[in-house]
Amino acid sequence: MKAFFEGIQYLFVDILFAPLDFLRSLELVTWFGANTINWIFMIICSVAIVYWIKQLQIFDEAGTENQDTTAHSFLK
Repeated sequence: MKAFFEGIQYLFVDILFAPLDFLRSLELVTWFGANTINWIFMIICSVAIVYWIKQLQIFDEAGTENQDTTAHSFLK
């Protein structure tokens, strides 16, 4: 059983986290390069928020949004 858990440790520490170790060592060279994962997630979230707001605006202008407080049965 010990070998099984050591195998899991090897997989995560030495193989799957290798790109993150590279980014950590890259921090001494360039801060922006070391935070590329964060920049990618911020861009994805920004695009999703803009898309969501545009969709809300489309439904609001069309008047198809049900804004009645009794729209759900559990709100009665």
